[in-house]
Amino acid sequence: MCTGSLILAAAGLLQGYRAACHWAFREQLASMGVEVSHERVVIDRDGRITGGGVTAGIDFALTIAAVLCGEDTAKFLELLLEYNPAPPFGVGSPEKAGSQLKKAVLDMGKPLIAAADAASQQAAARFR
Repeated sequence: MCTGSLILAAAGLLQGYRAACHWAFREQLASMGVEVSHERVVIDRDGRITGGGVTAGIDFALTIAAVLCGEDTAKFLELLLEYNPAPPFGVGSPEKAGSQLKKAVLDMGKPLIAAADAASQQAAARFR
């Protein structure tokens, strides 16, 4: 979830697969041979499941519950959690946020993004 797909990609487990991650790290994921998706949860081929940003974690967990225990169990859990998202501002993706807000988030995250970029480049070099 979030950036966990970067770890999977660095280990070579997502090369050639479709996967999701937090929007600020999509370039790093792509540099390791991953087909980047903007979906909140991605299941590709043999069941490799990845998720987008932090809030996609609940979607991710419910998807795994459905895969492992069936849709009825996942629906039960969704209601038990009272999972009924209603974002108050509707800017929870870069496509909806606007350039100024997106830039502010990227500026705040520069050190983490730079560290992830360096690590991704090292990992990507192994796949060349």
